[in-house]
This record gives sequence, structure tokens and C-alpha cells, in this order.
Amino acid sequence: MTDQANKMVVFQSKEIRRIWHDDAWYYSVVDIIAALTSSPTPRQYWGKVKEREFVKLQLSPIWVRLKLRAPDSKLRFTDCVNTKGAFRLIQSIPSKKAEPFKRWLAQLGQDRLDEIENPELVQQRMKVIYEKKGYPQDWIDKRLRGIAIRQNLTEEWRKRGIDSQKDFAILTAEISKATFGMTPSQYKKHKNLPEKSKANLRDHMDDLELIFTMLGERVTTEISKNEKPVSFVKSKKVAQRGGKVAGNARKETERELGKSIITKQNFLPKSGKKEVDN
Repeated sequence: MTDQANKMVVFQSKEIRRIWHDDAWYYSVVDIIAALTSSPTPRQYWGKVKEREFVKLQLSPIWVRLKLRAPDSKLRFTDCVNTKGAFRLIQSIPSKKAEPFKRWLAQLGQDRLDEIENPELVQQRMKVIYEKKGYPQDWIDKRLRGIAIRQNLTEEWRKRGIDSQKDFAILTAEISKATFGMTPSQYKKHKNLPEKSKANLRDHMDDLELIFTMLGERVTTEISKNEKPVSFVKSKKVAQRGGKVAGNARKETERELGKSIITKQNFLPKSGKKEVDN
């Protein structure tokens, strides 16, 4: 199971996409149906359930359309339900897995409530995931600190009226270009990460790369807090300035070390097995 940094959870080996929306998790309806049934066409199955259980009876929809990552890696509008809607959906689907799924879904909700009450649980869960993958402890500590810094930055952007993933990606690319001279997608190519891989670039950075990534994002956060930019264009300029501070520090470090800190190193399994996305 993953947490909010990811967009997917797993029930009995079936992947279910989800998104945090209106202070609640929303789950892909077709993914739930695929997990509960043996239908080879869960989308068509959902169409029949929708028609029978809601349209014909003229009941209020239990779903909303939200953008989720499709198999082709593009964001597409998808019917999604929150936990309450998921329980209603399950009632419409005859399945031996219904009860285990209900218990699993309830546990997900409890986990989220626990994390809101005690945010340290999120980091503890991430720490266990990275330990199982074999990452060294000092790297894990930096990675977790980087996650916290990233969360602070995205919260700051939201305060400035920026809340779309596309805009976050643009601003992140500006920081990365100023820090490393490459956008994240270019950086992934540099590290030979598979193009269509869901691999998180930061999970393939070494200590120094993580440190300069954190520096660029932390400085960007502080500048934004001080100046409170009122438009996306101004936030973009702040991102460039924050990244430039980290970029200058990187270049000075490279002069002292006599080598580039930008590496081709990655943590892809040597066996060639598919990496778990976290």
C-alpha cells in the first residue's frame, strides 16, 4: 500500500488509482470493479451498473469525474467515488470479495485519519518502504526530509492560488533547470530511467543531488513566503531565483570537488525486475 505521495493503492494484487480531492480520497470506479469482479471489461461493466442502479432509478450520482493517470501515462477524466460512494457501489456488485474489500477500504480511511492526527506516521510508513527496497539509512533520512520540504513548498504554492498538478510541474521544472541545468524529464533521461516508467526521479538521486534539490525548493519556499507573489508568472520567477541559489551552490561545490555532482547513478534493480512505484 502507498500513501498520499503516490496515486495508487493495492487490494489483493489489484491496483486502484486514487486522488485526494475535497479533503477525501476518491477512488477510480473501474479499478474497484476490476478488483471485485472477474470482468475482462470493467468499464462496460460500470456502464451497465450505472444505467441500472442510478440512471433508470433517477438517483443522484455517487461519482465525480476527476483526472487520473491512465495506462498511457496521460491524465484523463475518470469516474471516481469517495469512501461512502465506494460502499454504495459495492452493494450493486455481487462479489465474494465485497466484505474483504469493505474492511480494506475502512482501514484506508482509518490510516488517513491517523496520519492527519499524527503526520509522523506518513514518514514512518515511507521509511519502512525505503528500508524494504534496500536504501541506506542516511539516504532515507535525506529523502524523507526532502519530502517534507517539498510538501511545504506545494502548500506555499497553494496559498498563492496555484493548485493544479500541471502548474506544480512547470514550477518544479523551473527550479530544476536553475539548479541542475535540466528539467526533471531531461534528468530522468540522463539517469537512463525508462521513459514510461513511473519511477520517481528523486528515488534515483544520490546524497548531493538530494541536498541541492532540497536547497532549491527550500529557498523558493522562503522567497515566496517573504514576497507573496500574486500571480503564476511571479511565482515562476521566484522558482527560478530559488533554483538559481541552489545552482550557484552546486557549481561552487563542483569547483571545489573537481567533478560534477550530477550523476547517471540510479537505483534500478540489477535483475531487471519492475520497480515498485512509491
